[in-house]
Amino acid sequence: MDYSSYQHLLIEKKDGIALLTINRPESLNSTNFRLHYELSKVWLNIAEDDEVRVALITGAGRAFSAGGDFEVVEKAQGNAEVVGQIMKEARDIVHNMINCDKPIISAINGVAVGAGCNMALATDLRIASDAARFGEVFTRVGLVPDGGGTYFLPRLVGTAKAMELMLLAEIIDAQEALRLGLVNWVVPADTLQDETQKLAERLAQGPTLAYGLVKTGLYQGLTMPLEDVLNMEARNQTMAARSQDRAEGVTAFREKRQPRFLGR
Repeated sequence: MDYSSYQHLLIEKKDGIALLTINRPESLNSTNFRLHYELSKVWLNIAEDDEVRVALITGAGRAFSAGGDFEVVEKAQGNAEVVGQIMKEARDIVHNMINCDKPIISAINGVAVGAGCNMALATDLRIASDAARFGEVFTRVGLVPDGGGTYFLPRLVGTAKAMELMLLAEIIDAQEALRLGLVNWVVPADTLQDETQKLAERLAQGPTLAYGLVKTGLYQGLTMPLEDVLNMEARNQTMAARSQDRAEGVTAFREKRQPRFLGR
């Protein structure tokens, strides 16, 4: 898979891990039109790339992402066509992340506000530096949360807290985000890269097919009645049971050793 055409995303692949770095540090990795396009396209590429078993996204410099940049905000002002374009791109980013059948980790190294916050929420696992800050700051400029914020946030922190965060648009620190369940882990800033790498390596050595089915079951199941969920679980379990990784897992258990999953 060729990633050379990306301008604002740095992409490195090694040992089954794709490291994506949002590379606009001069603007706190805020998203412009080109970056919107790249963030939607890259998850399709990751899903199709047989060399990738887990993806990791972070930001260059001192921010994860400060949301939409001034250029985007200015062009959208009173322009329904531009707003529609932005919303389509935001929808594509989240849709392609959720439908990517590989785990996606966000390493939140600094500020993650607005659309940047919601992009982090759309990842499967979130590990934050103790220097990270989060905020649903849309109402500060008379806007409403987008990029999946109104879907993910209440499911993570509850409706009452989500309403508070969205209406008051206050910034919270990493420890508060952890207490609320917004992130999975908080680590010291100087260990974020190492801790995230360990997590990515663990997932890259795991049963990739099963991970993809877990994502499908969890996200689709949130909007399905119980009977449909049970049917989906049966279908997914049948697929997993036929995989090479399932056979390897059983063999490793019998031989009392660690399994060597191939991701298929």
